[in-house]
Amino acid sequence: MKIEARHEQGVTIIEPKGKITIGVGDVALREAVSEALEAGARNILVDLGGVSTIDSSGIGELVSAFTSVSNRGGQLKLVNLPPKVTDILQITQLISVFEVHDNLSEALASFS
Repeated sequence: MKIEARHEQGVTIIEPKGKITIGVGDVALREAVSEALEAGARNILVDLGGVSTIDSSGIGELVSAFTSVSNRGGQLKLVNLPPKVTDILQITQLISVFEVHDNLSEALASFS
């Protein structure tokens, strides 16, 4: 699991690559979101386009990240969901919790 973070148009974009699974990507995702919040970020976009697999632990981290950002008055949105991730979010009905966008430009515009 590799995570890159960058800033664009006042939004912190977190890009995990690989698996978000228990003991692998879940901790890395949590740390990336925590670091962004500690740095003062309030608008966070998680680009899941590079995620190959996500398990229940990874889904739990997404929900936890959403809650942490919301509790600090910010917004966490998702973009570029792979079909497997979309399926899991639909099955768990979490797709209605997250604001999901198909592409980066649309997602960035949604924060303004």
